[in-house]
This record gives sequence, C-alpha cells and structure tokens, in this order.
Amino acid sequence: MQEKRYNDFRSYCQRTFGGRAQKLSINAGFTCPNRDGSKGRGGCAFCNNSTFNPDYCDAKKNIAQQIDEGIEFFKKYESETFLAYFQAYSNTYGDTEHILNLYREALQHPMISGIVIGTRPDCIANDLLQELRAIATEKYVAIELGVESCSNDTLLRINRGHTWEDSIDAIHRISNVGIPVGVHLIMGLPGETRDFMLSEAETISQLPVNMLKLHQLQIVKGSLFATEYAQHPDNFSLWTADDYIDFCIDFIERLNPEIVVERFVSQAPRDLVVAPFWNIKNFEFVHKLERRMVERNAHQGRLIN
Repeated sequence: MQEKRYNDFRSYCQRTFGGRAQKLSINAGFTCPNRDGSKGRGGCAFCNNSTFNPDYCDAKKNIAQQIDEGIEFFKKYESETFLAYFQAYSNTYGDTEHILNLYREALQHPMISGIVIGTRPDCIANDLLQELRAIATEKYVAIELGVESCSNDTLLRINRGHTWEDSIDAIHRISNVGIPVGVHLIMGLPGETRDFMLSEAETISQLPVNMLKLHQLQIVKGSLFATEYAQHPDNFSLWTADDYIDFCIDFIERLNPEIVVERFVSQAPRDLVVAPFWNIKNFEFVHKLERRMVERNAHQGRLIN
C-alpha cells in the first residue's frame, strides 16, 4: 500500500488503538447556548443538526440503545474499536454532574473504548476538564471544537456567538489537561478569501491541535443561510468538487504534519441540500484528492517555512 501523503485518521487509529476505530454518534439531548437564548437564538447561520444525525441517533432513545443500534449499523466495517461520539449540539453545555453521568453511561457499555465530545469553545468548564482528565487515565477521551473560522468578523457574520480568542483559550485549556483536541473549520464562508482560508492552516499549526476536520460550505434547508441564499445567492461563492480538491491540497501543504487530518469534506443528506450538488461520495472525494496529491507531488507540511 502506498504511503499516505498526509497524516490520515485511519493511521492515527492504527497507532492509537491497534486497528480501525468507528465513532458511533450519540444524541444525548443537549442544546446550545446559541439556541436557548444564553448567547443567541436561531443557531449558527449554516446549521441544521439533521444534516449529520444518522437514523439511529435519537435523543428519545437511551445511550445504550443508540450504541447498540450504531454497532449494528456499522457491523459491515468490522471495526475493532468503538467510540461514543457525543455529536449533536454542544455536549459540554449544562450541569457538570449531569454531563458526566451521560459520559459514564456510554463508557459502561462493554463495546465502548472511549468517548469523543463535540462542543463549542465557549462552554467548557474547568471542573469538567479536570473530571475528563481523570477519565482519560482509563479510557480514550478526545474533544472536538466547532471553531469554524479564525476570523471574528466571520464568526459574527455567521451568528456563531463566540470569538476566535475563545477558541484559542479552549484549545490551550484542553491540551493542558492532556486531552487530544480536534478543530472543525468551514471552508468557503461568506467574505473569506482563498488567501485568508489558506492562512488558517498556518494559524492552526501554531496551536496545540491534534486533529482537524475541514468541510466545505453547504447551503442546507432549515438554516439561516438557506433563507439568505434564496434571496441573495451572489453573497455566496460555493465550491466545485475539483476546485475544492485543489484547495484542500494547498491547505494541508501549509499544515503542521503532526496534525491528523480527520476529514476533508462533509456531505449532508441529498434531500436537505440546497447547493452545491456534487454527486460524489465522501470516499470517492478522498480517492480523487489522494490521486491529485500524487500528480502534484504534494505532501502535508511541504510549504511550511
């Protein structure tokens, strides 16, 4: 097998768990400070949580049931390790003891080797981090932060409700307790130039970030952007698949090679997508990107000074 030209997630799992690891999405009934009035209402401009919740992931079901159904859903992949992925909304937002009880419920499942916690950078309490540090001595724990952009102007534009400085602070606090920290960035948000987005690779590279998820901007039904797009489509510059492949390669060539690239692309369910329509599966996108990297003789971190 040809060596990867970037630090890919499958290799990270092989190093960390000794084999394939599958995340099982959990909806534990959390909300978000940008929806309940604490920071705002209506949510982020790009967001519709239905776009990434699989069918088995339902807050009406208890956590053990969601895990069992998730394992059944993914059994064809013959994963050796399963991680409970607290994905929907902000999974560190609320009373610390209640949050911990939810994590413990997942960790009690005999097939679960650890937890991955998706959340915002502005709602991670220090006492929760200390408890997670203790859990991490026995089980795998990682935290994924929805950073989305390094620009405060953009964060305001998309109704995010936190600042880039909040993200820097959270990244350092998580790293300081020894927990792997992942960052999500959206590529193609209104007002951001190609040069700025490429500079984000250099910005992230200077922080103690372990993993990175990129995804292209999609306009999805039920989001604030869907309303804006219907009225002012010229406000958006949406990627073609081929252009985005070349952009991703340019990006990771500027990215610290120690950072694991967990994802390049995210595809919402077809019936929820307003634009763009690519008609390409995620794995097909990755295969095309990897072939293009060979053609370009590209490597992660090649352009770092």
